[in-house]
Amino acid sequence: MKLPNRVPSTSLRTPGRDSRRRLVLLADGDHVQRRQLSSRLKRSGYRVLEVADGAVALEICCERAPDLILADLMLERLSGLDLCRAHRALRRQGYGYFILLGPGSNRIDVAEALQAGADEFLTRPVSDAELLARIAAAERVLDMHDDLTAANRELKSALEQLSQTQEQMNADLRAARRLQQAMIREHQRRFGAFRITLLMRPAGMIGGDFVGFHQLDDNAVGIHAVDVSGHGVAAALLTARLAAQIEAMTHDLRASVSGLVTTLNDMMLDGPQTDAYLTMVYARLDLARQRVRLVQAGHPHPVIQRADGSIEQIGNGGLPVGVVAGARYDELEVALSPGDRMLIVSDGITDAVGPRGEMLGSEGLRAILRLNAPLSGNALLESMSWSVSSFASGDRADDRSAVLIEHLPGAALLPHPGAGDAPPEGVT
Repeated sequence: MKLPNRVPSTSLRTPGRDSRRRLVLLADGDHVQRRQLSSRLKRSGYRVLEVADGAVALEICCERAPDLILADLMLERLSGLDLCRAHRALRRQGYGYFILLGPGSNRIDVAEALQAGADEFLTRPVSDAELLARIAAAERVLDMHDDLTAANRELKSALEQLSQTQEQMNADLRAARRLQQAMIREHQRRFGAFRITLLMRPAGMIGGDFVGFHQLDDNAVGIHAVDVSGHGVAAALLTARLAAQIEAMTHDLRASVSGLVTTLNDMMLDGPQTDAYLTMVYARLDLARQRVRLVQAGHPHPVIQRADGSIEQIGNGGLPVGVVAGARYDELEVALSPGDRMLIVSDGITDAVGPRGEMLGSEGLRAILRLNAPLSGNALLESMSWSVSSFASGDRADDRSAVLIEHLPGAALLPHPGAGDAPPEGVT
């Protein structure tokens, strides 16, 4: 607990404040009046510096930064008004409360004093009651300034600490982003007559979407497109675990496509109880039969653009994964002829919102495919991403991801090398 800095009967300051006595500069050319004011101030517990010269008073203001300045209008070398103006022009940390003293009640003197930067103008003779009342008002102003200065100092320190913490968090998130991007070993790969291309655009540093493919054997490729509820750190942590689980399960060719999704649903519900769930499309591309067998689990409908330019939507919607115990997932099989391509996107694309509040939707996606019909591979997905960003005026409220499966026109169905052979032809 801090003690008051003066005896209660004469204290002008609020108990509990800083016990440091305030420094008062008393500039008055009249020796008798200066000694009388000085005695009153010292009895109230102030430290007092007395001068008769305005120039000397200004030097003290520069060197000592007094808390309170009482200056007579008539001073040697530098008048009280000029001293006030010069004091206000000084660079100092704390506030200096300035009271000008003058004879009579001349309104011109009062106006000039306030224009010069004085806080108060007292006319002589000054009674003890009036002097103490004005100094008490000065104390309140100085105390509030001290409180504000201390609060600003604490706020600055807190902001510096917050900035350091934020920078560390950003560094961690950048590292997490690199790790998450590394989950996609390849963004594009050629499998004989087929080519698969991936796109991932998180809403923040990291996100809850992930896409990928795995060659299962010489004639089969597993493909997944997953969107975990939410985005950010929690979603990214779940995607990392799910990515490992999906990769492990995809290599079990005995399991059906729907069986993999069902197992994943059971794992989500049997694991730690959270509000997280996911939508996904899991597919197996049969290179020899040129067909795709897939399950749609709450993910936006895949679309197929045929070689003749026609576009069709496939799938029945299905339940998200991790919501309903014992959910059943239906399989769907489609053929991809030369020149056909299948596009699987997350709802960060179809649910993008335009300037009037309208969503892009399936029709908007169809329009983008028609507009970009001459493009393929990375060029198509990048152009689609640009179109969605333009539609949403640059706003990315959700993660965006996509998988493009193309049956290249005129491409031969090439055999795939086995384990230990050279990389497949056409890897990009």
